[in-house]
Amino acid sequence: MTASFASLQQHISFIIEIDKLKGVLRKNKPVTIERYENSAEHSWQVALLALTMQPFASEPIAIDRVIQLLLVHDIGEIDAGDVIVYAEGNAAEREAEERAAVERIAGLLPAPLSETIVTLWQEFEDRQTPEARYAHAMDRLMPILLNLHRQGQSWRENGVRKEQVLTTSVSKVIAACPDAGLWLQHELERAEQAYYFG
Repeated sequence: MTASFASLQQHISFIIEIDKLKGVLRKNKPVTIERYENSAEHSWQVALLALTMQPFASEPIAIDRVIQLLLVHDIGEIDAGDVIVYAEGNAAEREAEERAAVERIAGLLPAPLSETIVTLWQEFEDRQTPEARYAHAMDRLMPILLNLHRQGQSWRENGVRKEQVLTTSVSKVIAACPDAGLWLQHELERAEQAYYFG
């Protein structure tokens, strides 16, 4: 086997490993399907959401970087699993578990690509760049959109209150995408009147 074939095998091993993201179930159900979505579906959909919402971003962003961030942001869930954003617990411990998973999975790739994957994941977690803040806001927006179109399915199932959604998610959306945040505030009022919350 040549060196290029060995490198190719590393890339293929990475792709096969991240296929496991399809088996990580989230708390939301797709709009028209009676099953829980998986993290791979979420990553794909939130990347498209970010692309289409770019005209509403509060600051200039490099959309290609945003999409890269969103494609890798949940790969740590392969080992760590998915936890609803409103769950209480040790956030630092959770981040450490995910980072270890990202390092393991990215380590299947040759350098420097392995470091690139870890760097993208860390940039998303740190939210210090305009792209990471916007990507994070889109990651918070997507489950809200699903809940609004599923009569609050995961909010009701998990006892999530409107105030939690406002402080944990909508505040991030408002900062990165003000028009979407204002629209959400209106929609959440309607959702509260329709008893969408737990």
